[in-house]
Amino acid sequence: MLCLLSACGPTQVQVQGNFPSPLLDPLPITLGVWYSQEFRDHAFFDEAKGPGDSEWVVRTGQAQVQMWDALLNGMFESIVYLDTAPGNDIAPAGIDGILVPAIDELQYAIPTHTNIKVYEIWMRYRFNLLDPQGQPIAEWVMSSYGKTPTAFLQSDEQAVNLAAVMALRDAGAHFATGFQRVPVVEPWLLQHGVLTRAAPVAAP
Repeated sequence: MLCLLSACGPTQVQVQGNFPSPLLDPLPITLGVWYSQEFRDHAFFDEAKGPGDSEWVVRTGQAQVQMWDALLNGMFESIVYLDTAPGNDIAPAGIDGILVPAIDELQYAIPTHTNIKVYEIWMRYRFNLLDPQGQPIAEWVMSSYGKTPTAFLQSDEQAVNLAAVMALRDAGAHFATGFQRVPVVEPWLLQHGVLTRAAPVAAP
């Protein structure tokens, strides 16, 4: 009976992948980072829509932390991980700001009616940049997309895992190339000497 019950349970995928650090000159900033428990434990669920469909539980939290750790340590001169949520009036010494990433929305496409193992995942992140005391500085959103690059995989689980890994890598690439261009972040970067304003052009 226990075997029969377990066979009827959802298919579970613990996302695993390789996330190398970016090849960048680190910004001269000491950044505090706070991962909420919801972020660390993030998972999405796909309920069966009919008798022939499967249920899925895809856990991305561990891979999320792994990817963002590698990315942020490559982008910034120093990273300080917070043990408690920001805003508790206990500011870690020497940090310039605190980044709080969150997953705002996730959508996925699963080929339930074909044998082609191509899956797609869209993620929208919301970032909060806070001062050392936890007061808001900036907030912005960023999207990422991942698609299984080949249909020739051994299992559906491998295809889902690969689509999630591609979405995470896409998120890392977007953040690394776009962070300094986020308009609400620019004043903070100017304040810490990372950016310099261009001198005004004199009128002819």
